[in-house]
Amino acid sequence: MEVAGVRKQFGSLVAVDDVSFSLGDGEILGIAGPNGAGKTTLFNLISGLPFRADRGRVTFAGTRIEALAPYRIFRLGLARTFQKEASFAKLTVEQNVRMGATFGRRLARQEHQHAIDATLDLLDLRQVRDQPAGGLPVYATKRLMLATAIVSRPKLLMLDEPASGLNAAELADAQRLIAGLRRSGMAIVLIEHILPLLFGVSDRVMIMNFGRKLVEGSPDEVARDPQVIEAYLGGEGKVPADVLVG
Repeated sequence: MEVAGVRKQFGSLVAVDDVSFSLGDGEILGIAGPNGAGKTTLFNLISGLPFRADRGRVTFAGTRIEALAPYRIFRLGLARTFQKEASFAKLTVEQNVRMGATFGRRLARQEHQHAIDATLDLLDLRQVRDQPAGGLPVYATKRLMLATAIVSRPKLLMLDEPASGLNAAELADAQRLIAGLRRSGMAIVLIEHILPLLFGVSDRVMIMNFGRKLVEGSPDEVARDPQVIEAYLGGEGKVPADVLVG
């Protein structure tokens, strides 16, 4: 994917201001920054949901997508999750996953149920497949949201704060899942406030502030970058992994 000069303005507020980055096959790009930095808005502009960029270009798998409807972007192989745990509460877990298989990338008929079963197994949801989704605890709901996104085998997955509200054991499992998805060949863009997780799985990290890209590089380069240190610490040294939160 290549994102070039995307911008979004709401009245006098410029939420995303001329942001550009690229992503290669099977790569993980982590995005961090304080609340209000424009991270989720950037995801919205890429996915077309719930709004598009005022200007800029987004190219995915050789196709310009910035003007496409969200369902067409999804069917091209770009899937996303959201900050808030969300599901169709009255449908069963399996029915939720089936929605993703139905409306995502086209699968052959014989692959359809196999993909659902394999995804339920991968996300440890098989034992609750017949339960209403609305009764799941937080981490199970997060896994269900992820299952619905990946069941159609997307080329690129965008995760928006998948680790928020998790305990230490759940965080470790979430990191394992993300690393496993990358090993399967899926590219990932990850927004996360929990920096040990973000830095632990990402090939590159991009820091956003006030709607703009502040710096981009390897996790270690970003933690030592003078702009990041000045923005978050106001001094010298290296940014600890628990500082870039908010």
